[in-house]
Amino acid sequence: MTTTDAGAPGSITNRFESVQSVRDALRDVNYLADEGIAGVAYLADRLAKPVLVEGPAGTGKTQLAKSIAEITDARLIRLQCYEGLDESKALYEWNYKKQLLRIQTERGEQGEDWTEIKDDIFSDEFLLTRPLLEAITATDPVVLLIDEVDRVEVETEALLLEILSDYQVSIPELGTITATQVPLVFLTSNNTRELSEALKRRCLYLHVDYPQLEREKEIVLAKVPDVTEHLADQVARIVRSIRQLDLKKAPSVSETLDWARTLMLLNIDTLAEQTAQDTHPVLLKYQPDIAKAAKELSVDD
Repeated sequence: MTTTDAGAPGSITNRFESVQSVRDALRDVNYLADEGIAGVAYLADRLAKPVLVEGPAGTGKTQLAKSIAEITDARLIRLQCYEGLDESKALYEWNYKKQLLRIQTERGEQGEDWTEIKDDIFSDEFLLTRPLLEAITATDPVVLLIDEVDRVEVETEALLLEILSDYQVSIPELGTITATQVPLVFLTSNNTRELSEALKRRCLYLHVDYPQLEREKEIVLAKVPDVTEHLADQVARIVRSIRQLDLKKAPSVSETLDWARTLMLLNIDTLAEQTAQDTHPVLLKYQPDIAKAAKELSVDD
């Protein structure tokens, strides 16, 4: 691991030739991106800026980062955020047990003074890298996914600012570690809380909402093997109708796909009302939502 004075991170070759090339590449891995999504991904590459992706749960925010990693032949490094996440789990920590063992060994066998031991134990050998530091120090192409960033406390959010603005981290015992290459960084948020202005200022912004009817139908056709166009259309129309209701949890795109896969497993190629009623637990997860959606589960051929 190389430490340097603060400076510009290493340069990289542009990953994408155009916005259309992003759309085409994502389509090749069955991620159907519109012009807006492809455009932000293109700009993130050219401007070396992180992307903050907000929107309802299950709309493909996390999958976008995974698909970008796939089409760029990059390694995906994922930091899954949660309440209580701190520096030791997100950035780095020292291997205290190993340090203590070295201190005991050096003092017992060689009688070295503290200054010499200190220089030894605060080195790369004793550093435990976590996802953020791993992404900064990687020498191979990397996509860093900071998933559900809205789950962490504001204090933990501050840990990200240096990385997002300068692609570097500061470790008191080692100095400043600057990225040898600029990773593509995606932060996802389900809007459970408002993120800080400081974090937003450092990012490009992308909102991913539930897809329009025809796009969701395309997604079903692309993701569910052997599904008929008629069934994909029925599934997309019913889900779209259900989402218009006042629900505790609207069906996500991933649940739309689960429902379509369930119907295929049951060898159903045309939805009947009873089948829709019988399979609704795949789509809806709260009894009040099921009651509200009962009328929408009536199927018109």
